[in-house]
Amino acid sequence: MNAKPRLLGLDVGDKRIGIAISDPLGITAAGLETLSRKNIEADVNAISQIAERHGAVQIVIGLPLNMDGTSGEQAEKAKSFGRKLAKAIGLPVVYEDERLTTISAIRTLTLQGIKTGNKKDLVDRQAAAIILQKFLDREEPPSPAS
Repeated sequence: MNAKPRLLGLDVGDKRIGIAISDPLGITAAGLETLSRKNIEADVNAISQIAERHGAVQIVIGLPLNMDGTSGEQAEKAKSFGRKLAKAIGLPVVYEDERLTTISAIRTLTLQGIKTGNKKDLVDRQAAAIILQKFLDREEPPSPAS
C-alpha cells in the first residue's frame, strides 16, 4: 500500500485543543498532543507547526452539534476557528460531527485502566482521535493489492 497524505484531527474547546494524526496509510487515527489555548494567533501558529512537522494536508475539526443535530454556540465557535485556521495556514478544513466523543473518549481510556478525572488533556487528545477516526472510516477504503 502507498502512503497517504496525513490528516490532523482537532477537538477544539475553550481551554484546550486535542490533536490527533492519521497513520501513514490513512487507516487509523492516534492522539498526538493537547494544546493549552492562549489566543487565536498562538493557537493557529502552534497547529500550523504541528501540521507542517507531520506533513498534514487537511484538518478535520470536531463540530459539537446539539443532540438534535442543530448548530449551537459551540459549533459556531468551532466553525469560526476553522475558518481562521484555514485562512492562516492554507490547508483545507472539514468538519466532523463530534457528538458524544468526549463520553466515548472517557470510556475508552477507562477500559484501558486510565483514570480520567484530572487528565482532561488526555481526554481531549483521545476525543480528537475519535473525531478523526470517524472521518477516516467514512473515506473510501484502500483498494486491495492486485
